Amino acid sequence: MQFDAIYATYEERIYGFLVRLSGHRDVADDLFQETWLRVARHAPTLPEDTDLAAWLFTVARNLHRSHVRWSMVDRLRRRDVREAITLTTPEHDASWRERWQKLETALASLPVADREILLLVGVEAMEPRVAAVVLGISAEAARQRLCTEQSYKSWA
Repeated sequence: MQFDAIYATYEERIYGFLVRLSGHRDVADDLFQETWLRVARHAPTLPEDTDLAAWLFTVARNLHRSHVRWSMVDRLRRRDVREAITLTTPEHDASWRERWQKLETALASLPVADREILLLVGVEAMEPRVAAVVLGISAEAARQRLCTEQSYKSWA
C-alpha cells in the first residue's frame, strides 16, 4: 500500500486517537506529524503480514507515552484546563454537543490505561485482541481492562 493510501485511510482515526489521548490539540498535532514521519521512514521495511492498523496505533501511542515522560522530566507539562473537543457543524444540535462533552469529560477522567483500551475498542472499533497488540498486553489483560469495575464507576 502506498503512503497516500495509508494516510487517507487512517489520518482521521489516528488524529482523533491522539487528541483524545493527549487532551490537547497542539500536542496531538505534533504527535500526529511524528507518527506519519515514522510511517514514511519505516513502512517500507514492515513485513507484508503486519497488521497496519495495530502498527500505526502502536506508533502513535508510543509517541504519546514518550511525550508524557519527557514532559514530566522537563517539567513542561501544561497547566491548562483540558481543551474541550466540540463539533460545530450546523446539523448537530445543542443536546448532541452536551452529550459529546459529557463523554469527553468521562474519558478524560479515566486512568490512561482504561482510556487507551476504550478509545481503541470503543471509538476505533478495534477487536480487543488487536488493541492488546497496540497496548503491548495480553488479550486477557485487554478483556479485563474492558470489564473492570473501575471503568464502570468512572462512567456513572
